Amino acid sequence: MTTSPSRILIVDGHPDVSSRHLVHALVDAYAEGALAAGHEVRRVDVGALDFPLLRSAADWEHGTLPDTLKAAQDDIAWSQHIVLCFPLWMGDMPALLKGFLEQVARPGFAFHRDEKNPFGKKALGGRSARIVVTMGMPALLYRWYFRAHSIKSLERNILGFVGIAPVHETLIGLVDGLGEKGVAQWCAKLGKLGRQAA
Repeated sequence: MTTSPSRILIVDGHPDVSSRHLVHALVDAYAEGALAAGHEVRRVDVGALDFPLLRSAADWEHGTLPDTLKAAQDDIAWSQHIVLCFPLWMGDMPALLKGFLEQVARPGFAFHRDEKNPFGKKALGGRSARIVVTMGMPALLYRWYFRAHSIKSLERNILGFVGIAPVHETLIGLVDGLGEKGVAQWCAKLGKLGRQAA
């Protein structure tokens, strides 16, 4: 639990901004809790951004970051704690969120090349993160039977690779049956996490 104000970046990874989804409510609850506790909050709504998907390693390594993502990259640099919230689609994060992360986590920003170290130098150390994932299946089934494979990949291959640690998880299952009471309970939990910048 943090005692001093933190700089928090909340990434709403739901691709659909045309209607209200649980992810949006959870993001709002976290932000409201964080602001109420005196933390600074910035938000990135991935579904509202227009950017191309990367199609080659050369573009990722040597291409130019799209203008529409420069503010998001600045927000990442500014942050001390990053919250990634998204629905589980086909066992993984939505493609648009993956495309966003591929664009912003470029060499020279997220890590630096190092001839002595094949993994490079992590450039985003000193930041923590929380991953909040909604899903139709029971969260325990996803965690223990499917071993939360896509979440572990995100933690290890993206966040960990650039130095973001520790990373905590909030997995919310059986979302179609939550009802108003269940949604309110989860929003209350996210609000508490926001107050704690956790």
